[in-house]
Amino acid sequence: MPEQDISQYLAYLLASANRRMRIGLAQSIAAEEVTEEHWRILQVLGDEKGRAMGELAELVLLNHPALTKNIDKLVSRGLVQRAADAADSRRVLVYITDLGLETVSRLKKSVDAHHHVIEEALGPRKTSQLKKLLETFIDECEAG
Repeated sequence: MPEQDISQYLAYLLASANRRMRIGLAQSIAAEEVTEEHWRILQVLGDEKGRAMGELAELVLLNHPALTKNIDKLVSRGLVQRAADAADSRRVLVYITDLGLETVSRLKKSVDAHHHVIEEALGPRKTSQLKKLLETFIDECEAG
């Protein structure tokens, strides 16, 4: 059976790129003592619209147990809060707090700086091409 170098597999390349991106992102936001998952949650909630847990889980790419654990941590830090939905009191919505808005504003600067470094390394054209290829890949995987 012919051996194929693992680095020739798309799955490996995507995993490796993801690992490098996550490490760089973690370093850029470390001063705020938040994780990448916390950043994604705060970034989505930064529009100040309350979100149901199911909707939020899908938007931030987390399963429900992982989201609940992360929301609990953010609630304990005063960055988000839970409240009953005014239209349906059985449903709980998650909202960003004022402290959360201040934090996400600082995080945005760090994350944008991290992405700027990547764009500088790749160049704007390649960065745009990569984004389009990844968006197409995601769309095709969801459709198929």
